[in-house]
Amino acid sequence: MGGAAKYIISAVLGSFAISFAFDHILADKKIFGGTTPKTVANKEWWDETDRKFQAWPRTAGPPVVMNPISRQNFIVKSRTTES
Repeated sequence: MGGAAKYIISAVLGSFAISFAFDHILADKKIFGGTTPKTVANKEWWDETDRKFQAWPRTAGPPVVMNPISRQNFIVKSRTTES
C-alpha cells in the first residue's frame, strides 16, 4: 500500500481540481456564451415556487412521498407480510 497510495491519492485530488476548474470556466464564466435564466438566479422566484409546491392539497388519497429532484408524487405502498 505504501508507494502506490500517494500516486492514487494525488491523481484523485488532481482530477477533482481539473473538474472544478472546467466547471467554473464553463458554467460560471460562460465562455461559450449564454445567460443564467431568471428563474434560477432570482431567489424570491424560487422561494415562491417552492411554497406553491409545498402547498399542494394532499387530500383523499393514499400517502405519497415527494421526490425533491423531479417533484413527482409516488404512492407509498405498505409491504404485506406473507406467512
